Amino acid sequence: MLKNKKVLITCGPTWVPIDEVRVISNVSSGQMGHILASAFLREGCQVTLIEGPVHQPMTKTEGLKVIPFFFYEELRTTLLKKLKQKFDIVIHAAAVSDYRIKNTFNHKISSSLKTLKLILVPTAKIITEIKKIQPKCFLVGFKLEPGLGRDALIDRSRKLFSEAGCDLVIANSLRGNKYKGYIIDPQLKVAASADSREGIVKKLIQDLKKS
Repeated sequence: MLKNKKVLITCGPTWVPIDEVRVISNVSSGQMGHILASAFLREGCQVTLIEGPVHQPMTKTEGLKVIPFFFYEELRTTLLKKLKQKFDIVIHAAAVSDYRIKNTFNHKISSSLKTLKLILVPTAKIITEIKKIQPKCFLVGFKLEPGLGRDALIDRSRKLFSEAGCDLVIANSLRGNKYKGYIIDPQLKVAASADSREGIVKKLIQDLKKS
């Protein structure tokens, strides 16, 4: 039973600053996070949604708390702070920026420059910090790799188990407008698959009810 379980979900894109007015971001819509939050609410869960700068923010409703963020550091700080509270399930579906500007400009860059060189360095993997704070939570990670097939997705998911201690990983692939999702277990076996985001969330809910 999932009723009354406390669920923490991250979703949407993250920004990293270039200068005072410009950012680097990604095209995540937050749709998966919204589908997840709605599904857990229907199961009677208490849901906290840490939501990035999406075009259509999720409407607050009974049982749902929405915490907005914009930048990578905001997401990290907010998530680690919320993890001081107990959650039964943590689903890290946000499209976290993999890189940041090495030296962010503290002024608006002139638009008259002929060229502009930006040096990018990796950001810290936020998901690896979750189990360090809440080792008993059930952690679901996400891996999105457009165009990859089943076996390649499984291989790309390997580090989420070894480095972050995920209990399940949802590996997603997009080919044009066609979606394919796989739920992968710690033995790197496919527990379920679906051809839509709604379908993979339904399979996840079914799996969590068994655990």
